[in-house]
Amino acid sequence: MSRVCQLTGKRTAVGNNVSHSVRRTKRKFYPNLFWRNVKDPATGVTFRVRLSATAIKTLKKKSIL
Repeated sequence: MSRVCQLTGKRTAVGNNVSHSVRRTKRKFYPNLFWRNVKDPATGVTFRVRLSATAIKTLKKKSIL
């Protein structure tokens, strides 16, 4: 399973670790993902989706979760 938010499309980003001596080595920034059950308001069907924390906050604000 890839680390991608199924709603916002957030995925793993790539950057650098920077040491005190300013040497740079590659690193990964992983999105903050969680499994959530989301109910479709139109049909009433429940889906299990992998969402980022930002997407969960947005769905709670829109009163879908």
